[in-house]
Order: sequence, then structure tokens, then C-alpha cells
Amino acid sequence: MTVIDIPGSKSVTARALFLAAAADGTSTLLRPLVSDDTEGFAEGLKALGYEVRQDADAWHIQGRPQGPAAGDADVYCRDGATTARFLPALVAAGAHGTYRFDASPQMRRRPLGPLTTALRTLGVDLRHLEREGHHPLTVHAAGIKGGALTLDAGQSSQYLTALLMLGPLTAEGLSITVTDLVSEPYVEITLAMMRAFGAQVTREDLTYTVAPTGYRATTYAVEPDASTSSYFFAAAALDPTPGREVTVPGLGTGALQGDLGFVDVLRRMGAEVEMTATATTVRSTGRLHGLTVNMRDISDTMPTLAALAPFADGPVRIEDVANTRVKECDRLDACAENLRRLGVTVTTGPDWIEIQPGTPTGPAEIATHGDHRIVMSFAVTALRTLGITYDDPGCVRKTFPGFHDVFHDVFQGFPHLSGTGFGAFTRTQ
Repeated sequence: MTVIDIPGSKSVTARALFLAAAADGTSTLLRPLVSDDTEGFAEGLKALGYEVRQDADAWHIQGRPQGPAAGDADVYCRDGATTARFLPALVAAGAHGTYRFDASPQMRRRPLGPLTTALRTLGVDLRHLEREGHHPLTVHAAGIKGGALTLDAGQSSQYLTALLMLGPLTAEGLSITVTDLVSEPYVEITLAMMRAFGAQVTREDLTYTVAPTGYRATTYAVEPDASTSSYFFAAAALDPTPGREVTVPGLGTGALQGDLGFVDVLRRMGAEVEMTATATTVRSTGRLHGLTVNMRDISDTMPTLAALAPFADGPVRIEDVANTRVKECDRLDACAENLRRLGVTVTTGPDWIEIQPGTPTGPAEIATHGDHRIVMSFAVTALRTLGITYDDPGCVRKTFPGFHDVFHDVFQGFPHLSGTGFGAFTRTQ
């Protein structure tokens, strides 16, 4: 058995940072993810005047229910979507202050409009400085009364998460009716974590009601990242020798993250999956079957499946993933482009991709588009493809700075895989 210690969840770490900053008292986050995205979120909090102390395995945040200590601040969100979407909502609830937000060119391209439109509906004085619905923007905070609003979260569930987490900080609470929602399991993470920090939130049909309770400080353990685990689970399933397995402790039947549902896709393809309360194991059976799968709720793992798909015995069709076109890059097109570079037959539509079985051939350079998930997904393909390299392997720093070393150390122990081309992508950062 190969047991892998996966870093903490990016999604959980970002939410915990927001909730801790808004809470009354000092919160401690245990085993938070340390990466460019989460470091950027922490730096943003510091720029706003929050006290954040970062020890090796724990971060301590002094909460300020009244809002940022700084009355005027500039926040650079880097590439982080959670930073860019959550922090403007956090500062908007403050009693006073002017806050300017900007982000990397990649993040500037990603949409923000549904969230900022909702904030304006709640009376927030907010201006986009260049392109409407995108960073950079300025927020003039004066507190939020609350009320009812309608939200389209069909592009990103992060819009809804930002507003839900804002709700307890308003004077009268929020009622949010959703007309469309993608990646719903991420919203379930939000609700569970809000309750852990003392909030009261309910859902009836498509309406979420949040009481104006504020938050209380707590100690919160961050579980391993399920999306990151998908690359290791996929690699285990790819092994042609039955019985090879990978176990990730800390992700079990009670895990918050919906992306752990990726192992159900691997089970449908023929892998063996074992889940306990404390861990998940994926075991190879030596075969992978084609399938058609709706990945709307686990779309961050779509590139993982796309990179694995050529090794199945039939076509793999992934549907209902239009939102992946507005991630760090257009992931549907990026996956198709790179698979074609490897000689794989691929077709795409507005919200789907279909990949035909076939042995990928190298050498080929993977066009990463600066997207960490493209790099990590095609590391799976590289296990059985000679000559794969990346144009920007270092972009994994966004969520897993040590990915290349860890992946190499784990799978060099699979000699029949490492002998077929594994070394081509390693240590190229």
C-alpha cells in the first residue's frame, strides 16, 4: 500500500481564513494549505489590518467582527479566485473604509460580475475601475443592512459562497434565491464551515437564509485536498498491474469536499475503491472502461479524467462542464489541445469533451496556460507516455508547490510505469 500525505484543501483553507477573520476571538487553523493562493489570501488579510500568525502547521487569526483594522488599503489578489471574490465581500461588511483590489492578468480575465452586482443590490458602493464585472475594483465600506436578493451562480459557486459567508455580518441577515448553481458540493462545504464557526443558515429549495449571528472563533482542522488527491487516485487506477493501490488518509466517508466523488468515476471505470471513516483507497484492476459522466458538481477534476481517458477501452465523454471554460484557462480547450498534441482524437462542444481511446505519443510539450490543474493532470498521462514536458511546470505553486517531487517519489516505485516515460516530466520546474 502507498500512503500519501496530501496537503490541506485550498477551498477549506480559504473559507476558514474568511470565517476566522470575521469571528469574535482568535481562531487556529490546523494543517492549512501553504501555497501561492492561500499565502495570497493571508497577505490580503494582513494588508487589511488583520493579525495573522503563520506557524509551520497552524495559522492563528485574530478576528475582527467590526471589519478591517485598516481604514484604507490596497489588496493584490494574485491569481487567487477565492481571494479576489471573498475579500471584497468581507470588507464590504465593515463599518467604514476604502479598499482597492487588483489581481494578476489571469485573474483579471475571470468574471466577477454576478457577485459585485449582488453587493450593489445590497447597497455597497463598489466601482470596477477598468472592465465592468472584473478586477480591479474599489469598495467603499459602510456596513450592510441585509435583505433579499437573487443570484445566478451558474458560472461559479464562489459567488454564492462569498454572499453566504457575508450574511452573518449584516445587520438583518440575508435571503439568497439562486437561479442557477454549479459545483453545488462546494456550497455544502461553505454551509458546514459557517455552522462550525457559529452561524445559523438554512436552505429551502433554492433559497438560502442566513441569520445575522456573527461568528465565534474556533480551532479548525483543514482536511486534505480532494482535488489534488484526484491525480494520485487516477495514477493508481492507471497502473496495468492489478492490486496496485494508493491510500489518502484524512479523506473518508465524512469528508466535506465533493471532489472526492471523483473516486466514484474511477469505480465506474473499473478501479476498486475502498472508503472508511478516515481514509480512501483506490486500487487498480488492470483495466479502465470508457463511460459518459456528468461532472457539473466535480468539474475541477474534469482535467484529471481527460488526461486519464485515452487509456480506457472505450470513449470517455464528460458533460455539463461549461464553467471550466472560465477557470484559470479554458480547461476544455486546453485539455483537447494537449491531447491532440499527443495524437489522441478529441471532440468538444460548449459544455462537453469526448476522448477516444488510443495510446498517447510523445515527445510533446504540454501548453499549461499557467493552470496548475493542467500540469498535474497531464502528469498522470506522462506515467505512460514518453517525452512529456511543460511550458510552465512551476505554476503548480498555486496549490501544491511540491507536487513534482511528491509525484515523482510516489510513482517511481511503480517500475513498469516509470520505465515507460515517467522521467520525462520530472524536475522540470
